[in-house]
Amino acid sequence: MPTLSTHVLDTARGRPAGGIPVRLEDESGRILAEALTDDDGRVASLGSELPGGTYTLRFRVVDHQPDGFYPEVAVTFTVAGDERHYHVPLLLSPFGYSTYRGS
Repeated sequence: MPTLSTHVLDTARGRPAGGIPVRLEDESGRILAEALTDDDGRVASLGSELPGGTYTLRFRVVDHQPDGFYPEVAVTFTVAGDERHYHVPLLLSPFGYSTYRGS
């Protein structure tokens, strides 16, 4: 079954965003795992192996950028179950964000 990691980069400051609380939820909203990004902005492993389904990563960013527009970023994605690993990076700025399926 697939595993999950994430990485948050602060594009306004040009560096990783450490200390961001990250929560993984299943489709029903049940919390599966919680972690903080490390000094390099990474969470190497979030939760355990994930069966196929829909999940949401919630990033609480308000403490990292208190003057930003988004206090939280929620990224909902689908795990097909046929991949070994999913990496979901978040590129963060005070008034916008983007995400993609990483490797």
